[in-house]
Amino acid sequence: MSDLRVDRSRGQHFDWVLAIVVLILMGMGLVNLVSAAASGVEGGSDIVSRQMMVMGLCIFVMAIVVLIDYRHYDRFTYILYGGCMGLLLLTLAIAEETRGARAWLFSGRFQPSEIAKIGMVIALAHYFGRTPPSSIQRLRDLFVPGLIIAIPVGLIVAQKDLGVAVLTLAIGLTLLPLVNVPLRAWFSMALLAAAGLAALWQYGLKGYQQERILGFLDPSRDPLSSGYQQMQSKIAVGSGGLFGTGWQEGTQTQLRFLPTQHTDFAFSVLAEEWGFLGSALTLATYAAMLLWGLMIARNSKDSFGAVLAIGLVGTLLWLAAINVAMVLGLAPVIGVPMPLFSDGGSALLSAAISFGLLLNISMRRYVF
Repeated sequence: MSDLRVDRSRGQHFDWVLAIVVLILMGMGLVNLVSAAASGVEGGSDIVSRQMMVMGLCIFVMAIVVLIDYRHYDRFTYILYGGCMGLLLLTLAIAEETRGARAWLFSGRFQPSEIAKIGMVIALAHYFGRTPPSSIQRLRDLFVPGLIIAIPVGLIVAQKDLGVAVLTLAIGLTLLPLVNVPLRAWFSMALLAAAGLAALWQYGLKGYQQERILGFLDPSRDPLSSGYQQMQSKIAVGSGGLFGTGWQEGTQTQLRFLPTQHTDFAFSVLAEEWGFLGSALTLATYAAMLLWGLMIARNSKDSFGAVLAIGLVGTLLWLAAINVAMVLGLAPVIGVPMPLFSDGGSALLSAAISFGLLLNISMRRYVF
């Protein structure tokens, strides 16, 4: 128990820069949500009140995560990873189907896959902390980390939550550039994967299944149904211009052309009301935060902390990148929220844990 005591002398090393940037982004997200929810969204005032309560809870959780030395998460990796996978299995077994997926517990209030991403990153950091990525030179050496990634991705696919499955896979692959597997090996694997997908498309899928996938990849094929949200999002972004229409003055937002503007398309609201300059400033703040996370990884005093920090940056990077790509029509709509901006308790909790771990690693960078 003595190891769990807080060393007050380390308080002077607290990473105030990262903490302040996170709080600024949370504040910006809340202001944006107020506008998105003020346009006649059902239960708009309740959405804002609930998000404020969740933010308070997440700040508390972040503080708890910071107080416990991150090396304890390394020691209890198997318990944490196993617990996360157990939650995914439980969700698959008992969750009710919501929007075509069985991914939520407690009547849609908790999404275990959001927490499972963090468990996967901790498990990968545990493995690579003992097997340096630079020492991996063959594809067969990636069997264990591949299994660590494949289990949660497979369970999430079984829940029919394709968006989070793609996101989880992308997060898991964040660490692959660190390994020394020859390029020709990756090229060969890519060719085999392409050949397998082509064969599946030609011989394994029926016509209506192909149409569903084409509609998923190209929303403009069905602009009045599956592609409606993304088409309206692009109109909102374009109408924002350089300086924006003003807070709570966006026509696409206030006239409710964007059905999920407070969740997956919160960035559309930002782009319309604050324009290109406001969007660029927000994304620049995100970029600075992520670069700061990579500096934390570089300054970490042990391999587990360094790899964990890189993986945590990946959890935030891919969320933001895929969400912005969705909003701009550069990626299919797969239900990925904008970190700290979109309404949603599970995603916000996952982000808070990621930030807490980054603060934890940074604060203990002087420990030998």
